[in-house]
Amino acid sequence: MRFSAFKVVTEALTGHKGWGPLWRNPDPNPEYDYIIIGGGGHGLSTAYYLSNTFRQARIAVLERGWLGQGNIGRNTTIIRSNYLLPGNEPFYELSMKLWEGLEQAFNFNAMVSQRGIVNLIHTDGQRDAYRRRGNAMLLAGADAELLSREQLRGMCPFLNFDNARFPIKGGLMQRRAGTARHDGVAWGYARGADQKGVDLIQNCEVTGFRIENGRVLGVETSRGYIGARKVGVAVAGMSGKVMGMAGMRLPIESHVLQAFVSEGLKPVIPGVITFGAGHFYVSQSDKGGLVFGGDIDGYNSYAQRGNLSVIEDVAEGGMALMPMIGRARLLRTWGGIMDMSMDGTPIIDRTPIEGLYLNAGWCYGGFKATPASGYCFAHLLATDTPHETARLMRLDRFERGHVIDEKGVGATPNLH
Repeated sequence: MRFSAFKVVTEALTGHKGWGPLWRNPDPNPEYDYIIIGGGGHGLSTAYYLSNTFRQARIAVLERGWLGQGNIGRNTTIIRSNYLLPGNEPFYELSMKLWEGLEQAFNFNAMVSQRGIVNLIHTDGQRDAYRRRGNAMLLAGADAELLSREQLRGMCPFLNFDNARFPIKGGLMQRRAGTARHDGVAWGYARGADQKGVDLIQNCEVTGFRIENGRVLGVETSRGYIGARKVGVAVAGMSGKVMGMAGMRLPIESHVLQAFVSEGLKPVIPGVITFGAGHFYVSQSDKGGLVFGGDIDGYNSYAQRGNLSVIEDVAEGGMALMPMIGRARLLRTWGGIMDMSMDGTPIIDRTPIEGLYLNAGWCYGGFKATPASGYCFAHLLATDTPHETARLMRLDRFERGHVIDEKGVGATPNLH
C-alpha cells in the first residue's frame, strides 16, 4: 500500500476501513545473513538501506521492546549539518541531503520541516569561531550564513538582545536545517524495510553472543538462539552493556539527556535557536509547544529520566535568552540514554571480533544523523569497507591518538 492524497480522501469517504498495519510482526527465523540489534532510528535505517540501496536480503532487526521506544522517540527532533571538522561535517551534510529526500524515498510523512537553525553569537571571539565553522560548512557543500544583530532582530525580536551578561551580537544560520517528527522517522524506516522483506522482531532481547575462534556465529535472545553471518549493534545508550556481552569495553559512557515540552502557545519561534552563552536549544512544535533541552545529567545512568537540577539549569538558560517564556507552564519532560564518546564523535566500525560491527557513541548527534548513520553502517556491513564520510569514525582512534574532538557541537568530555 502506497500513501497518497487520493488514498487519504478515499479512506475518509469509506470509513477508514482500508488501512492495514505498517509492518509485519513475524517470528524469528533460525538464521539470517544479517542481524541488526536495536530497533531505533539507527537500526531501522541500517536495515532499510541494507535492503533497499545495497540489495541485501535475509535481514532481521531485533528489538527488546517495541519499535521506537528508545532515543528515536525521546529527543528534540532537530536536524542540521552545522559541524566544523572534516571527520564530522561531510557526514552530517550527507545526512542532511538524505533528510531532504527521505519522505519521498520511503513514502511516509516524517514531517521534515526545514525551518532553519540559528546559533547565537554573544562575543567577538564567538563570532570568529562561528565564521570559521560557517566557512567549513560551505567548503563541505552545506549552507551557512552569518547574521548581523539587525538581521537577527528582524527574525526573532523576542530575544533578549541587551542582556547585560549575554548581549546578542548576531548568529550563524543554516537555513536548510530544521526538525522532523521523531516517531514518524522510525515508522517510515520500519515500513520501508518491511516492504523489502526485513523481519522486524519486537520483544526479542539479546542476552548474549555466540563467538567461536574469534568470529561471531549468532546471538542468544529471549526467544532462542538466532544464527547470523554478520551482526551489527546499534543500541545507542545500551552499547556498553550489549558489547560487554561480547567481552568488549567501549570508550563511551551512558548518561541521561532530558528534553522538555511546554504547554501549547501561539506560533512565535520561526525555527531552531541555540543559546551561545549556555547549553539551551529550542524550537516550537506543530502543536505549539516549546521543545527544548540542554546539558546531560552529570552522572552515569541507564534511567530514562533525569533530575531537577538540570531542569532548573535549562529553565535558567531559557529565561536568560527569552524572558517572555517565564509564564509558560512546563507540560512534560523525559530522558534519553546518551552514549557519550570521549571526543564528541560517533563510532561506525568493525570490531576485533570477525562478523561483529558497531554503531555507537552518538552523544548529542544521534537523531540528526539517523539517515547517514544507517546508510554508512549498511555500507560497512555490505562491503566490509567504511563509507567515505565515516572513514575517520574508527573504534581504535582513541588508542591511536586520532581523536576528532568536535567542540561546541557535540559532547563536553570534561562534564562526564
